Amino acid sequence: MSDFLWYPLKDLPFIFLVLMIAFTLHEFAHAYSAYKFGDRTAYDAGRVTLNPRAHLDVMGTILLLVAGFGWARPVPVNRSRFKYPRLMGIVVSAVGPLSNLLLTFIGILAVYVLNQIGLLNAGSFGVHSAIVHFLNYLITLNVMLFIFNLIPVPPLDGYRIIQDLAPTPLRMKMDQYETWGMFLFLLIVFVPPLRAATLDPLFANSNSIISGIMHICELFFDDVNWPQFVADFYR
Repeated sequence: MSDFLWYPLKDLPFIFLVLMIAFTLHEFAHAYSAYKFGDRTAYDAGRVTLNPRAHLDVMGTILLLVAGFGWARPVPVNRSRFKYPRLMGIVVSAVGPLSNLLLTFIGILAVYVLNQIGLLNAGSFGVHSAIVHFLNYLITLNVMLFIFNLIPVPPLDGYRIIQDLAPTPLRMKMDQYETWGMFLFLLIVFVPPLRAATLDPLFANSNSIISGIMHICELFFDDVNWPQFVADFYR
């Protein structure tokens, strides 16, 4: 069965837990910000909640495990109800990916805090391994979701941001070709050569983002033995 999965079978509990947190906070951020800006569409649909059942999409979660990418249930947003539709539309689109960046920061910060108070390597091997696996996936999956969702291809958040920034004539053109953009998106994800030429170089930037957050944490905490942390993850 593990041959059909993107991630090791033994890591699935950690993957499910991290994805549940990541997808839930991402969609909640969209729904809550839209509600605060005057659009009750997501609120009336029961999406302004941190209950994972309101946000998780079964097929999107399965595909992430099988193909390495996936999605949650999209939050319905009616931009015409915003006082400033374009500006507020950009904010509503951006807070989703930013929530994933926040979770990446929290994961890295947790490693530094646990290391500082001596709990990172405390306890039995099983407890230590569980902590390392959970925090590693919390960091890496969320930074990938942050980058992935900012790609300017429909139906991703990056496309909605570009759409709200574009002048009206260009926006109308984008609306006309949005279906083709979604087809292009599927090709990029599922055709290995296209994926290697487009998504993989983008995901390579995740190391720079993680390193930047590490440098910030090192201003306040003792250094973490990251090579050992990674070695413990693969052990």
